[in-house]
Amino acid sequence: MIKHFTAFNEMTSSAGSYLEQELGYAVKTSYLYRRIWRQVREFMFTNGFTHYDASVEKQFLQFKFQYRAKQDLTVNQRVTYNGLKMLTEFERTGKISVPARPSKYPLEFKGSIGNVIVTFLNDKQQTNPSRSTLQHYQRNLFDLMKYCEGRDIHNVEHIDLAILLDFINQCDTTKKTVIVLTISAIRAFMKYLFEQKLINIDYSGKIPRHKAVLQPKIPSTYSKEEVEKLIVSVDRTSTIGKRNYVIILIAARLGLRASDISRLKFEHLNWNTNTIEMPQFKTGRQLVLPILPDVGNAIIDYLKYGRPESTEPYVLLTARPPYGRFTTSNVVTHVVQRAMIKAGVNTKNRRFGPHSLRHSLGFRMLEKSTALPVI
Repeated sequence: MIKHFTAFNEMTSSAGSYLEQELGYAVKTSYLYRRIWRQVREFMFTNGFTHYDASVEKQFLQFKFQYRAKQDLTVNQRVTYNGLKMLTEFERTGKISVPARPSKYPLEFKGSIGNVIVTFLNDKQQTNPSRSTLQHYQRNLFDLMKYCEGRDIHNVEHIDLAILLDFINQCDTTKKTVIVLTISAIRAFMKYLFEQKLINIDYSGKIPRHKAVLQPKIPSTYSKEEVEKLIVSVDRTSTIGKRNYVIILIAARLGLRASDISRLKFEHLNWNTNTIEMPQFKTGRQLVLPILPDVGNAIIDYLKYGRPESTEPYVLLTARPPYGRFTTSNVVTHVVQRAMIKAGVNTKNRRFGPHSLRHSLGFRMLEKSTALPVI
């Protein structure tokens, strides 16, 4: 029985990692699904099931919700429902597919202006913009099209500067980000129309710029006691625990960014001088940090007893085959975030992750009157 539940625990752990590393789910969301899967494990134990499959999913959902359809469930109950569907798919295929979400913003581009907007968006898509940028273009230009329809303007050549400024003035001026994104989309669209010779005047340079001054956010820091609580909570008996211990120690003791931890190579470890010497990914500046005794011991322990055999030049590798480097620094972020939650560190109203450990180290150095250039 214990052997079967060990396999179940490994499967749910891998499924949670898949949500975070492959699908980009936040750690708190992944943790929520892990908690649901633990309920499934208790259900299996109580009812004598030794292997999870679609039949267990069906009986668990019947036990929880009787025979109610998904549309009759509450929001929280649907999360449980979705969690079971994900786990069943992962058990069967080793992957989790995310269904396409219905658009919250019904966009249907119509008429001459709509057709031109679609052409513009297709052209923009060839430049590989971010998903959010493309969505901002779509939403703002959809609003522009509807605005023009309301004023009986049906061709782009009839759009002039007065129309554009009046449209921008309709935006919610209390939300500075909205104004900035709207102006950005309009300027790009007008530039495109002029370059395609669909209008005779380039209005993109005539639309006033709007500068959004954002107040810097206060960094979240954690006390020395909270950081130590996190460090000692890491289970170093497993191979993945040894790796995660290295990640957390480097973040907490040395203050390395997640982007640098994920790119740490053997060539960066100078054991003759007991230093880490590497160019910072964010700034490109060379960084030299001491390999503190506990950090060095953790790295050696991982290399001897935790790291899979690999010719990769990177120190830290993924825990699942094919073993390779971290494809994104989010892996490091999720490791720290998950450990902080598991350790019971209070993260309410505070950011948590490797960057908060970096800020915490800097704050403690400042308390000890360390010179700012050193920090």
